[in-house]
Amino acid sequence: MSELFHSPARIGAAPTVAQLIGRTARRLRRARVFFGHGTDNARDEAAALVLHALQLPLNAGAAHYRRRAGAAAQQRLAQLLEQRIRARVPAVYLTGITWFAGIPIKVDPRALIPRSPLAELIERRFGPWVDAAQVRRVLDVGTGSGCIAIATARALPRARVDAVDVSAPALALAAENVARHRLKRRVHLIKSDYFRALRGRRYDMILANPPYVGTRELRGLPPEYRHEPRLALAAGRSGLDAVRVILGQAARHLRPGGVLIVEVGNTQHAVRRAFRLPFVWLAFERGGGGVFLLRREQLDAQTRRRHVR
Repeated sequence: MSELFHSPARIGAAPTVAQLIGRTARRLRRARVFFGHGTDNARDEAAALVLHALQLPLNAGAAHYRRRAGAAAQQRLAQLLEQRIRARVPAVYLTGITWFAGIPIKVDPRALIPRSPLAELIERRFGPWVDAAQVRRVLDVGTGSGCIAIATARALPRARVDAVDVSAPALALAAENVARHRLKRRVHLIKSDYFRALRGRRYDMILANPPYVGTRELRGLPPEYRHEPRLALAAGRSGLDAVRVILGQAARHLRPGGVLIVEVGNTQHAVRRAFRLPFVWLAFERGGGGVFLLRREQLDAQTRRRHVR
């Protein structure tokens, strides 16, 4: 074991879960790892790693935090920290699970780690922008792990969701998550490059969290991002390649009155400059941004004129 880690004997006799979380949080801070893949601070990430190493639930109560951790559990934690700190593997890839819109989602390097502010919108059942009772067909473009499609199906129990992705490994992971949540009848996974395989299908709502990282920004990302599939991040020189396709093709797949909701992250200002569209930019109480909403009629109008300056 690397000297980076104390052996269980050196850590002390049977520390409590709470003590291990505190020590792990300090180690993460000293190592200056990047937070942002499921957690945004050392304490929460330490808790996730410790509870996973001790095979305890994430919602463990106070009694669990007073439990003592044996040598085997401390060894498992040391191995997790080795990967987290030395290799900069995101914590949720190590634990294999994250939460999105209040539901557990299996994650691994086949797909991007769920972290979209769309989770908050889904929890609100898309209010006030969408009448949830009227939604019957939804499309999730670039589904990855399937988190947005699954959360939407749970939030809108009368809706059917098509979830597309060009990546076969990502779709395999999404299939595991769909099966876990028993949604095979309402969430349909389709291998497609954007809308290519949809054969004229139309939807009440299209959701997308596409790649939006430009070439220069991609080179400067923290090393944790190198463990995620590049296909899910990179979007050309300016980061606009994916959103350009979506804006150009979404209207033909929306029903009258249908809504397009897309996350473009920190390319928001570039999107506003590049496209002549009346974007509605959504606000989120829990933070995050860069999500716009457009209605089909607004997209139809831009199709009749040049939408790129």
